[in-house]
Amino acid sequence: TDDQGYGDVGAHGNDQIITPNTDKLYKESIRFTNFHVDPTCSPTRAALLTGRYSRRTGTWHTITTRHFLRRDEMTIAEVFK
Repeated sequence: TDDQGYGDVGAHGNDQIITPNTDKLYKESIRFTNFHVDPTCSPTRAALLTGRYSRRTGTWHTITTRHFLRRDEMTIAEVFK
């Protein structure tokens, strides 16, 4: 999901939001617990997909202009092909 906070799922103790599918995925998955985010979503996504700092990927802001992942960046999807 996009813009979901750590405490927005039942697996992390939230008893107000019912998230059975996410909770099941949580129980069956490996968790990466040491990941630092950027202040907006696109740079964070770029860092997660590439394993690099967002500034190095060309995606560093989402407000004033359109910043895209550099064409030569390798993503985790390409590694797993």
